[in-house]
Amino acid sequence: MFRVQVPADDMPQIERSHDYNFDLAVLGGGSGGLACAKEAAKHGAKVVVFDFVQPTAQKTTWGIGGTCLNVGCIPKKLMHTASIYGELMEDAQNYGWDVTRNSHDWGKMVGNIQNHIKGQNWKIRVDLREKNVTYYNEYATFVDKHTVKSVNKRGAERTVTADKFVLAMGGRPNYPDVPGASDFAITSDDIFSLKYHPGKTLCVGASYISLECAGFLNGIGVDTTVLVRSILLRGFDSDCSEKIGGYMEQSGVKFIRPGLPKKIECIKEATADTAPELRVTYTHNGEEKSDIYNTVLFAIGRKPLTDKINPESIGLKYDPNGKIPVNEEELTNVDNVYAIGDLLNAPELTPLAIQSGRLLAKRLYAGSKILTDYVNVPTTVFTPLEYGSVGLSEDQAIAKYGEDNIEVYHTLHTPTEQVVREPSELDGYNYAKLVVNIADNECILGLHYLGPNAGEITGGFGLGLIMGATKTDFDRLVGIHPTCSEVFTTMNITKRSGNSIDVEDC
Repeated sequence: MFRVQVPADDMPQIERSHDYNFDLAVLGGGSGGLACAKEAAKHGAKVVVFDFVQPTAQKTTWGIGGTCLNVGCIPKKLMHTASIYGELMEDAQNYGWDVTRNSHDWGKMVGNIQNHIKGQNWKIRVDLREKNVTYYNEYATFVDKHTVKSVNKRGAERTVTADKFVLAMGGRPNYPDVPGASDFAITSDDIFSLKYHPGKTLCVGASYISLECAGFLNGIGVDTTVLVRSILLRGFDSDCSEKIGGYMEQSGVKFIRPGLPKKIECIKEATADTAPELRVTYTHNGEEKSDIYNTVLFAIGRKPLTDKINPESIGLKYDPNGKIPVNEEELTNVDNVYAIGDLLNAPELTPLAIQSGRLLAKRLYAGSKILTDYVNVPTTVFTPLEYGSVGLSEDQAIAKYGEDNIEVYHTLHTPTEQVVREPSELDGYNYAKLVVNIADNECILGLHYLGPNAGEITGGFGLGLIMGATKTDFDRLVGIHPTCSEVFTTMNITKRSGNSIDVEDC
């Protein structure tokens, strides 16, 4: 049945040959889903977004905007910044400032961060309304491939039909099958709005989330321990990952490695203002031990919410880990259902989800043919020693091209800002490396950086890798002095040579 939507004055008109309620329904109000919805509406599609946050085991919930805004990138970077300010205040004294460092106010930090997030939640709601995107704060599940049934927090239901669907629900943190884990421990979904000071904290896991949380907690004065099963930052460059662990340990973070949690017991319950007391039983090198902590934070991985939308009703295929296989156009095995963001077997990064959502909407409603490039995606781990990477790790490059074809240029560097510090072993961990393919004119396969402003540096150099830059291209680039980024323009020491990598003075 032919139907024509009457668009807003500034909205282009598209023709349709269906009689569904909407042209596009997006399940998930995170960064990727919102980007896709707004882009589709921009090109004349009638769009609805369903978004509903199921409370955590500790009853934490939040507003529209997804993980990144509410319990991920944004509050994480703000708390990371809070810990950096403490370090900068110490540095300031060496620059001649008379600084008195007072104790950190956890409640004030959390309150200001949550106020910022709530302001952003409101702006998103306004933005969707202005862009003619219908928003339902309701949990939607499939009835058939063109129909979903949704329910709000009061239990009221509605049925909505759409021509096409985009799945963008993301994922939630895992809890292990350990007695007391979900009863007494928290995850990253809880830490950023925690009402009381976390006190002595155990972070379980060696993921970037676990190390980032441990880093900023230690940086604001929290007694912090990390319980690690095996390796740090699986999937990242092992060289850099171990340097991060070493830096954190010297900074005051304690590591139990290898170790596994076995049981969590509450020996004193939390109040509105104070953390609980928890006895954690764990194994360390096969020996069973226990200790008392106020907060236990699990960061052992995340699981996509694929199985929560009744995927069987539409025959949607997904992997045992919940990830959804898609083709190069993000189309699932169901011919009108697409998936983006953390649901895919791809880097779980907000900017990547945003880009894939926008490009998908342009292909569906604006005639575009541009596909998302999932290779050479820059990212940064905001540990105390920040780690930026783009492209392949050294291990991945060797596995793909063979050890004889891989060369690694690397160097240590000391940021100018640290020169006036008291001598410290920590300063030497500012590290940079280029992984190149000897057999392909020393094309850059991977770039890795440890040090200040890692995100800014890596984001810029990422363009070079996308454009196929070689080591010669980096040598031709004149660096800005004195900066950290200039080390990538002057590298001449290879791992193969075994020579010292201490950078020379200018």
